[in-house]
Amino acid sequence: MDYYHDEKMQILFEVLKQPKSLDEIDLSSEFIKNLILKIIATYGTIKVERIHEITGLHVNILEECIREMEDEELCASIGGGFLFPTVTYTIKREGRNLAEKLLKENPYTGMAPVTYELYYKIMEKQLEGRFPIKIPDEIIEEAFKDIVGSEEAKKTMIEAATVGKGFFIYGPPGTGKTFITSKMSDLLPPILIPRYIEFNEQVIQLYDPDFHKLCDEQPEDPRWVKIYAPFVFTGSELTIEKMETNFNQNKGVYETSPIVKANGGVLLLDDLGRQKEDHNMILNRLIIPLENRKEIVYVRGVPVTVHSHFIPVFSTNLDISIMDEAHLRRAPLHIFLQEPPVDEIIEVFKRNLDLLGEKYDEEIFERLRLVYTPKEDGGEGLTPTFAHARDLAQIAQAVRINREMEKIDVEILEEALERHVLIDLQRMDIDIAEAQQRLRTFRVETPQVEEAKELLLRYGAIEIGIEDVSILLELKKTINPTLLLEYLNENNIDLKNVEIITENNIRLQTSQVEEVERLLSECGSVELSIESGSILVDFEETVTPTQLLEYFNENNINVRDIKIITETKREFRKIILSKGASS
Repeated sequence: MDYYHDEKMQILFEVLKQPKSLDEIDLSSEFIKNLILKIIATYGTIKVERIHEITGLHVNILEECIREMEDEELCASIGGGFLFPTVTYTIKREGRNLAEKLLKENPYTGMAPVTYELYYKIMEKQLEGRFPIKIPDEIIEEAFKDIVGSEEAKKTMIEAATVGKGFFIYGPPGTGKTFITSKMSDLLPPILIPRYIEFNEQVIQLYDPDFHKLCDEQPEDPRWVKIYAPFVFTGSELTIEKMETNFNQNKGVYETSPIVKANGGVLLLDDLGRQKEDHNMILNRLIIPLENRKEIVYVRGVPVTVHSHFIPVFSTNLDISIMDEAHLRRAPLHIFLQEPPVDEIIEVFKRNLDLLGEKYDEEIFERLRLVYTPKEDGGEGLTPTFAHARDLAQIAQAVRINREMEKIDVEILEEALERHVLIDLQRMDIDIAEAQQRLRTFRVETPQVEEAKELLLRYGAIEIGIEDVSILLELKKTINPTLLLEYLNENNIDLKNVEIITENNIRLQTSQVEEVERLLSECGSVELSIESGSILVDFEETVTPTQLLEYFNENNINVRDIKIITETKREFRKIILSKGASS
């Protein structure tokens, strides 16, 4: 017995022998016959051995059911050999009428499911006492063999896997957060899951080949699969809707969410804070599955409890100090990945070249080192990231092939460096992380202006301006009015109103257009023109709405609205200043 097939797993393999008769199988004969009938109706004519391949049911069970279906005038044999698996069947009129009704109710025609009761029983046996676990040294070594450095991160991941606790992982872009987290599931033992579950004659799909990797040894009953602990990941595309189990009308199955697919493994929420919904809403949705290790799915409106026994990992560029305590309790560990040392970047670059089978001059590594060496020491002073190393190896390979060279030399590396978009942008002193930051501008009305201002600065306000009894401030787009209200109320601030004024869509209106033109020219506008009663202006530096509002107010300009209409990668902002009555 070993880590991947222990005594408990062997006992379950003995339990999950393939049923060979209707008396042995957990499904009702009615469900099986309906499934077979839908398959025959869909194919028109079909051999029994093909039905066996589709459903995973033993030929003896198929024979019992099909003989009954023949007696009921639902189907008929139309040829084949002496052995039952070679017999071909077609549907009869009575069977076609019934099949049409069944297919309309549920078009599912795939692998036979297991009953919900059997699924729940087997899962309970597997997951009870799953943690803590003792991870063998050879498993740890194999899991992290491709990871260079990051020793503290590895240590924390081993601790998290040992006790089944989640963690937050954060740090600058390109430090390998997603890559190192993807190795987390390799530390966990495998798990048995059914491909499909039957509940009230409806089918729930659990197995997803995109996330579930099959082990070499499999149980005798093909309705079950032994998989390596899954690593399920989702990123900025995640929405609350995608965290729910939904019915797929075309397939006739309930497709489970990442919360359920991650059962027995790891669920990574990558780029937390870049989703459409507020990050707190997403984390709140996970509280019950994390607390109970169970998830509720709805099958035709009926709540069904399924297992969601996973380790949560949250990768983010947000400041974790703003996270709710309830969320931090569910992922109590944390990993901070700093910019990697240059030696590690070079090692990853070399490993990737070796994996690609490339020959190279040793001089290329010293040239790469200069890219990250500080300017005062004669280098370029770029920020080192693991992403550079992996990408550069592939780009250099492409350059070498197109140049018809035998090996990668310094000249080829130079061209690869020029072609790498992030390196090129860094060379032009363009901070992509800052350029992509999205802000919300709030107006907070309160008689306690000074107290509120102090609190808002502590809360992470980027810009703050005072306007009578209001405070104008800019916060990251992940902050919504509800969060701001809660924060200020908790700190005993008397609030009259909190509203979002702008969300990277800001319009500035004023009747004093000529004066505005003059002021804009003085404050650094690159290009300025009037178009359809509006002033179009480009700023070379990042000018925020709050800064503009303060600037115009200081110069006695009546401002009603500002709108940012474009933001290029060089951080130019085009502003529209529309004519209108003064407010």
